[in-house]
Order: sequence, then structure tokens, then C-alpha cells
Amino acid sequence: MHIDVYGSTLCALVTAGTLASTGHQVTLRVPEGDVAGQLERNECPFREPGLPELLSEQRAAKRLKVGRLVDAPATPVSTVFLALELDDVELAHDIVARLADLKRQFWLLVNQSSFPVGTTDKLQQTLGDVGAVVSLPDLLQEGVAVQSFMRPPQLLLGSNDPYAESLVREILRPVSRLRDQFLVMTPKQAEFSKFAVMGMLATRVSFMNDMASLADALEVDIEPVRQAVGADPRIGQAYLYPGCGFGGPSLSRNVMDLASTLASSGVGSELLDQVLRINERQKEVMFRKLWRHYHTRLEGKVVAIWGAAFKPGTGRIDNAPVLRLLEALWAQEVTVRVHDPQALPVLHQHYGTRDDLVLCEDAYDAARDADALILVTEWKQYWNPDLVRLKTLMRAPVLLDGRNIYDPQFVRRHGFAYYGVGR
Repeated sequence: MHIDVYGSTLCALVTAGTLASTGHQVTLRVPEGDVAGQLERNECPFREPGLPELLSEQRAAKRLKVGRLVDAPATPVSTVFLALELDDVELAHDIVARLADLKRQFWLLVNQSSFPVGTTDKLQQTLGDVGAVVSLPDLLQEGVAVQSFMRPPQLLLGSNDPYAESLVREILRPVSRLRDQFLVMTPKQAEFSKFAVMGMLATRVSFMNDMASLADALEVDIEPVRQAVGADPRIGQAYLYPGCGFGGPSLSRNVMDLASTLASSGVGSELLDQVLRINERQKEVMFRKLWRHYHTRLEGKVVAIWGAAFKPGTGRIDNAPVLRLLEALWAQEVTVRVHDPQALPVLHQHYGTRDDLVLCEDAYDAARDADALILVTEWKQYWNPDLVRLKTLMRAPVLLDGRNIYDPQFVRRHGFAYYGVGR
């Protein structure tokens, strides 16, 4: 089948590469900008495991090519995936209107974009009676995006058209052979389900962060409590890890959009508002612990940070906890030395060159002469550090564990002052 994928998002690139890998002839149409330039140079815009290899292989096999967003699809194309940025609703309507004018026999438009609830139905009005628009919400997890597309636990499909549904099932048959992973509903229900899923995940994280704050006050270790809660089969272990807040372009933005949608509809959600407040407060939890450790005197200190990306496996810093932490430290005239396996170029692009920000290619170099080390992103390479070497390098052995990945007693036996989240 000949398919066009519109967008410069991670979802667009993963969709295009994966569909090409299953035999479809795919054209990825991207708007002008950085992503288009990188693809033109055969570079991958996202530091996503497996994605550079996937795109390179499919382009070499000539099943995937990159085209301009403004150009019309080739004659054989009658299926289009829209995986646009969150704010590109107007662009989506423009694309659909141009497709409608081409008057093909039947257009299938698959909307993967995280647009407001009801957008798919409005796109259908723009398309008119020359085809069908369905919703297939983007549920990819960054860091495992290719794998989560190829082996999805479920596929939410919002469709009012049986023929369109059958086409989507055929296109995605290679990724749903083991069982029927489709949950079919109306487009509005599919769009709302995506936001509800994100809201639930964010609520679980914020609940455990609230419990961790209470554990600190009661001098209770949150780790056995977390294990006990997760052991209950009615609850399970997923998203119950307290830490220094969540970020990312998907989870945090989707929760904010859901809260905004509820507020604008007159319903409102005190729960989601509280979830967002807890998360923003949690992004400064490590700063507050450091501030108390040094009795509010942080001026002139040097602080090392391990991990800037919003999660392991990605180089993105969208809404990442490190952004709030950096601002808080700089407000106290602290010099910050940062290491991250993938996010340093983006961090430099975000903040530019400044005297109080040192980007380090080596994790131990970041800790050199530091008055404290803060673990923000739990990359695997940080899990078992050489504590003897670390203590030798640092000016003061203070370790703040923003993801509770270390054993407090083991770290303290090596002479460190240790602070976790609810530990």
C-alpha cells in the first residue's frame, strides 16, 4: 500500500519507518525546519533507540522517502497518517482541505496527533464525503518507541466507518497478529481515552510522590511501602516510583491539556490540578534537601547533576525536572556541572553558553570538586558508580538521589551524606 505520513514528531518518524519495514511504500512529509534539514542530511532528529537504524535501512531499501509537506501525495496514495505537533490543528485542517480537493476515490486519514478531543470529527467535516477520518492516538513511550509501535499492548481506534476500520486493521496487521489488540470506539472516545490514560499515569506518580513527602515527615522509608502497595493485585507496580517529578512532551503536556479541557467545559478537575501542582513542587524536592543540608547557604557552591533528559533512553528535556532544578540553583548563585549521555546538545541549545553551566562529557568529570551530586535521570550507567572514586573527586561527599536507585545504607557506609525521596 502507498502511504503518506505527515509530521516531524517522534510518532511520525516511528510510524513512517515501521510501516515501511512491513512492506508499505511510505513518504514522510515534514514541514520546513530543523527536522527536515536533518533528514535531508540522512541524520535522525531523535536520539531514540533503534530509530536511526530503522530509518536508514528503509531509505536504503527505497521503501521510505522524505518529501515536502506542501507537495501533493503521489497518485497511488489514498491513505494518510497525521502525526503533527500538539499546536498544529490549523495545519491539519489545511492538509485535509488540500487532500479533499484532489478528489481521490476514497481517502483514509488516520489522525495520530494529540489534538483536543473532538478534532477528528472536525477534520471529517473538512474532508467531507470523499473519505473517512479515524483516530489512532499516539501511545508511544519514548525510549522504547519503535518497540511499543511494533508490539503494542493495545491500539485505540476511533472510527465511525466500518470500511475505514477494515483498512486500518489491514495496514497494522503485522503488528497485531498474535491477538486482536484493537479497542474500537468513536473518535471522540478514542481521543478522550488517550488523555484519560495519561491522567491516570500522572496521578499514580504524584500520589507516590505525596506519600514520599509524608514518609519523610514520619521518618518512614518509602521503598518497602511502595513494594507493599504494588504487591496488591488491584494496584500493581507500574508508575509507583517516587522521584523528582515527571516531564516530557507527552505525559505532562497531555495532563495539562486534559485539565484545561475540563476547566473550559465547566467541569473542572481538582484532582488533576492537584496532580500538576504536586509534580511542579516535586521538581524542586532535591533543591530543598540540598538547601537545608547547607543551612540555606549555597552561594558559590558547585553542584554536579547526573541526567538531564526527562527519562532514560531519550535526549529530550521538554518539561524535564532538571529545568526547574537549574533555575533554582542559579537563583542561589550555584555553578552547575551536568552530565547526560544524550541531552547535552539540547541543553546547550536551550540555555546557550553561560559561566554557571558546565556541560561534561564524562560523568566523573562532572563530579570533580563538587559540593554535592544530584541524580536526576536514572540512566543505567549511573546505577553502580565507583563511590570510592566519586568521594575522592568531590569536594564534599553529598549525594542526592532523585530517583531512589541507590541503597541508602550502602552509600552512607562509603562516607556520603545521602538524601533520597522519602528515604
